[in-house]
Amino acid sequence: MVPWPSIFCPKLQKYRIGKDVSVPSLAINSDYKRSLLSGLELFHGVNPDHVQGLLQRCERRDVAAGELLLSPGVKNEYVFLLLSGRLNVHVGSPDAPILVTIDVGACVGEMSIIEDRDPSAYVLAAEPTHLLAIHQTILWEMVNASHEFSKNLLVLLSERVRSHNNFIAESFGDLRKFERHARTDALTGLSNRHAMEEAFPREIARCVQSESPVSMIMIDVDQFKSFNDRFGHVAGDRALSAVAHVLQKQFRPRDLLVRYGGDEFSVLLPGVKVKEAMVIADRVRSAVSGTTGAIGDSLIQVPVKISLGVAELEENGTFESLLRAADDAMYRAKNAGRDAVSS
Repeated sequence: MVPWPSIFCPKLQKYRIGKDVSVPSLAINSDYKRSLLSGLELFHGVNPDHVQGLLQRCERRDVAAGELLLSPGVKNEYVFLLLSGRLNVHVGSPDAPILVTIDVGACVGEMSIIEDRDPSAYVLAAEPTHLLAIHQTILWEMVNASHEFSKNLLVLLSERVRSHNNFIAESFGDLRKFERHARTDALTGLSNRHAMEEAFPREIARCVQSESPVSMIMIDVDQFKSFNDRFGHVAGDRALSAVAHVLQKQFRPRDLLVRYGGDEFSVLLPGVKVKEAMVIADRVRSAVSGTTGAIGDSLIQVPVKISLGVAELEENGTFESLLRAADDAMYRAKNAGRDAVSS
């Protein structure tokens, strides 16, 4: 154990307080001690005389660059104050991106002591680092010994909690953004198949409960591979975007339209029987073929045709059975010559 004040000054480590060794008076005068303490956030404004005896019971901890100081799953009993060097904090893994860097004067480890739980993050030395290690028993004695120390600890803890709350809020926002992206097709802006597999069964269940009909239309762009081969994939992407743009204008806000995958789209029509769905599907077919090759606002100038399959949920039917029926109907439309609607 290296005693106060030599713990703050490597040049003075040869002087140890004990029966046979005394520290030169120049090294321990009040102004010197006060200047050393003022640079540490936990001791700002603390009278050195109130904590000198406790500081002499603290340890100095030296960690090499890359060495692990704190980690989840390993109990911690110390608050570590940085005397020199830097520490990096990582969440989830020591190899994860750096969340924050701790500089000289700051401390780590206090939350695990206050909460009586293992550390929540990995703390590694960014470079050779020297630390003042305050054991938890000494920490509480310092709280009792100094009002200023207690206040500093309270301020530090409130800042940590606020920082944690901000991190959680930002992480939640990122999570919501990722979830939104995971359910949205990047090319067309429509919901994707993942969203379909969640939303369609839920809406079908509501229709069944209310004893309302529900129909599905499967849509496939005709000869899309040939289109890509002839005009290139960039033009193919523009064609799919054009089709999606037209489709969005053809359905009600309550209808659920998704890009099923590749050149296929699907739409669920709550409250619609198959006969009405056939009329809607034929209107959509005409709108797509009449718009995608039009002059003006069209995204492409080459006409695109689509085939559509229509099915209504049968008694005791499921999302899977309805999807299968609509898909079979779509292939019947393609086999009938394409640019057609079938049920």
